[in-house]
Amino acid sequence: MKITASEVNKLRQATGAGMMDCKKALVEAEGDFDKAVENLRKKGQKVAANRADRESSEGAVLAKVNEDNTAGVIVSLNCETDFVAKNESYLALATDLIDLALGHETLESFLAADYNGMTVAEKLTEQTGVIGEKIEIGGFKTLQAAYVGSYIHAGNKIATLVGLADVVDNAAEVSKNVAMQAAAMNPIALNEEGVDASVIEKEIEIAKDQLRQEGKPEAMLDNIAKGKLKRFFKDNTLVNQAFIKDGKVSVADYVKTEASTEVTAFERVALV
Repeated sequence: MKITASEVNKLRQATGAGMMDCKKALVEAEGDFDKAVENLRKKGQKVAANRADRESSEGAVLAKVNEDNTAGVIVSLNCETDFVAKNESYLALATDLIDLALGHETLESFLAADYNGMTVAEKLTEQTGVIGEKIEIGGFKTLQAAYVGSYIHAGNKIATLVGLADVVDNAAEVSKNVAMQAAAMNPIALNEEGVDASVIEKEIEIAKDQLRQEGKPEAMLDNIAKGKLKRFFKDNTLVNQAFIKDGKVSVADYVKTEASTEVTAFERVALV
């Protein structure tokens, strides 16, 4: 049967698939639009299966906070190549998804959410078929606090969220500065209490091994190792790190001085 250019274009606009793929899908569906969409999805599912073992280490990481700054979300939309990650339509999809994600607390809920008549999971499968690369959600983080700020690093490779304990006049600036800190310095936890016990044990053993190699007496190892552990906390926990804009103060001191509050939590997602 004859398929018109307008029908092909309509399918292309709805799915993002190439012109020839859309025309072929419509021919196979005998002009039935919904069936043509289904055919393209099936193609996407086939491509997705073929590319399931591929690395998707490129993409776009975005963060968004709600209107009253009490909740935020980070979504990493991953693909295989930087070429695709920089494509305008890909970034538009990532923007659509971060807007949709803001109302969901879990990845499962987000993937099951409606996206123009299909689920988010189905949309990702469809785009795998359209683009020809593995497309997936590589990271999904949410955060709630009295005040939530965000930061997206240039190039959309890293995004962070930071929660403050109170709503203060300069909360936007302070939270953004701390979010930039988390993006740049990649802390492993908010504070000492947030560091996993296994990590602490490993650091103590590493410190002791180093001290033994330096010839320190065994009886002194525990005390010296504890001192090294304090340094580890200072370097690797957000509130104890030296503030990147003023190395003379810690992040905790900066927040307390500038906003008379404290950081309650943070989330960070980065492309590996």
